[in-house]
Amino acid sequence: MITIWHNPRCSKSRQTLALIEQSGTEVTIRRYLDDAPTEAEIDAARRALGLSSLRDMLRKGEKACKELGLNSETPETALLSAMAQNPVLIERPIVFSGNRAVIGRPPEAVQDLL
Repeated sequence: MITIWHNPRCSKSRQTLALIEQSGTEVTIRRYLDDAPTEAEIDAARRALGLSSLRDMLRKGEKACKELGLNSETPETALLSAMAQNPVLIERPIVFSGNRAVIGRPPEAVQDLL
């Protein structure tokens, strides 16, 4: 079973979802902007992605990132809180399979989980 944190307005997210559906793999779609992940879920996603820092899954170009003053000096705990309160800051799409995950940029990265 595959789960995708999906934003239907994002072309990469739509392309990644299409690749999953074309593979015939059962997929659960979570519109993470409407159903925001908790801090625990975001941290679990970071671990599943194999990332040492939340900065690697932060959308640094988002307006909210600048408005909140998030930068390379921001503590991880503050990043985690900001991402939970503003899910637009979470890189997309994130695709999960078991205890592994990939960011669908490029969309073909999802092939590793199918």
